[in-house]
Amino acid sequence: MYEVPDQTGRTIVITGANSGTGKEAAARLAAAGARVVMAVRTPEKGERAQADILREHPGAALEVRRLDLADLASVRQFAADLVAEAQPIDVLVNNAGVMAPPTRHVTADGFELQFGSNFLGPFALTMLLLPALRLAPSPRVATMSSGTAHYGRIRFDDVQWERRYSPNFAYAQSKLADLMFTVRLAEIADSRGWNLLSTGAHPGYTLTNLQSAGASLGRERPKRSLLNSLDFLPTQQVRQGAEPILFAAVDPAARNGEYYGPSGRFGLVGPTGVASIPRRARNTADGRRLWDEAERLTKTELPVD
Repeated sequence: MYEVPDQTGRTIVITGANSGTGKEAAARLAAAGARVVMAVRTPEKGERAQADILREHPGAALEVRRLDLADLASVRQFAADLVAEAQPIDVLVNNAGVMAPPTRHVTADGFELQFGSNFLGPFALTMLLLPALRLAPSPRVATMSSGTAHYGRIRFDDVQWERRYSPNFAYAQSKLADLMFTVRLAEIADSRGWNLLSTGAHPGYTLTNLQSAGASLGRERPKRSLLNSLDFLPTQQVRQGAEPILFAAVDPAARNGEYYGPSGRFGLVGPTGVASIPRRARNTADGRRLWDEAERLTKTELPVD
């Protein structure tokens, strides 16, 4: 298993830290000495996760704070509270997400739920936290993508899926957008001479509540779909599945703009290795176009040097 390097004295913000890979990452980073801010939509669930972690690691420094990535007002308040502390944030882990709700839902701001929660919310959060990140000596933004990014496309003429909504392809679009964001932020950091790393990760086929939670939205029972019914593929538990995002977030060997995931069968299980970035995610023109659209929709932008 991956051994997290010493994180004593560092502050790490993790979204979706109450379950799955986010909770596992929070536990292991706190155990390594980090102060971990657990950014969660439902504080009660975050506090239960915090209690679970503290039972295993009694000395862990954990803070639960409310953040709803599907509501830009919540994103702004969360970021403003952290920035007001005038303390460095060493790492932002954009981990939270929703997968494949069977019918189209929208965020508080009217965005398609997956595009809004998985991409626009994390984009805005990153922009708003950059002042605090840049106070750190070696800041990093690690963003969770997915293997589904390989078949994703950005529908620039209908990014909100107002026409012919597809749960799976809308999810793939949001995860491709996350990877394009990772690549573009790395390019910007290099061009501006920032000492900031932008890294990406995917968990392979890790068994968490992500597969069932999204499929349950608007239904009494989870709906079986392509993304939650691939029973014939190799799977892994969350302890292994969290390792790519841990590597992307804190490993000294991680590189700016790189993407990490399982290196075993079909890229779905196994120890962490460098993952291939889809050609569409490396399209510079599309990356800049998506970035401009995200700035317009979220009304956020890069800080002025």
